[in-house]
Amino acid sequence: MYMYFHSFTTSKDLKMVTKVMEYRAPLAGHVSHISLGESGRLWLSYGDGQLVQTDLQGKRLPKKVSLSKIKTSGGLGFHTVTKDGELVYTNKDNKTIMRVTPDNRITLFIDTGDFKPLAIHSSRINGDFLVGMMKDKKAIVRRYNKTGKVIQRLGKRRQLFNYPHFITENINGDICTSDYNKRAVVVVNKYGRYRFSFTGHDQKSVFRPSGICTDILGRIIVCSTKVVDILDGNGQWLCALKGEKYFPRIAPEEKNPSQCSVCVDDENNQPEEKKECTCTYSPRSVCVDDENNLHVGLCETNNVVVFKYLQ
Repeated sequence: MYMYFHSFTTSKDLKMVTKVMEYRAPLAGHVSHISLGESGRLWLSYGDGQLVQTDLQGKRLPKKVSLSKIKTSGGLGFHTVTKDGELVYTNKDNKTIMRVTPDNRITLFIDTGDFKPLAIHSSRINGDFLVGMMKDKKAIVRRYNKTGKVIQRLGKRRQLFNYPHFITENINGDICTSDYNKRAVVVVNKYGRYRFSFTGHDQKSVFRPSGICTDILGRIIVCSTKVVDILDGNGQWLCALKGEKYFPRIAPEEKNPSQCSVCVDDENNQPEEKKECTCTYSPRSVCVDDENNLHVGLCETNNVVVFKYLQ
């Protein structure tokens, strides 16, 4: 039976979100995506395709496989980790999905045909793979089983998606996509039926969704410019993590309004009036670990901020 969230956590339960640490990821650029692995391990990536494995404090772990052999075209939500601890990643240029096996061999897992795979998520419910894909200007989501066979196609008839560059699954099987071109989080149920879209809480700014994940209570957590929004499982906005209480301020010597993407006027793509940049770094990627800590990777820096999220 399909589960709707009739009784749900309110924003009062999120008042105790506290920052517990901040670490610098061993990457050459900002942390574009975070995948939770086994035994308290994280896979972090930069948009150019760099991948690194760390512990929950950001310390680089010894390589079990040569990362130079992992050939990916980069992107944003392009990797995931299975329940068995296997790293699976996409290469949109080659239109393939690759897998690093337990004995550390890199093998072809899925040939995606004419579609370019953008984002991938390994289901914690049944081990299926959810993949956001593009062909020309057409966007779909496919579900593959553990053997790589297509078992579901979503958005083929109805244009539900436009550019699903991050994807995740909720505890009730809902499929949640962060769709950049639609400026929305688009959620469908496990059967592919449309449920709702979230287009941001602050109507004064353009919603640019990026990293997305869910927690053990079915809440949806999504990054956008300047903010991390937290929704309940029905799309009701609960609260936001925003400002210097949560994210470090951009140092004056690092950025100015003509360079800072946060200071750019959304409608005209032009900098605001010349002044000292007082913005905080903007969230780009997000992940909840097994200890219910919230990891948020920041744009334009390789810092990751960690919050005690569920008490």
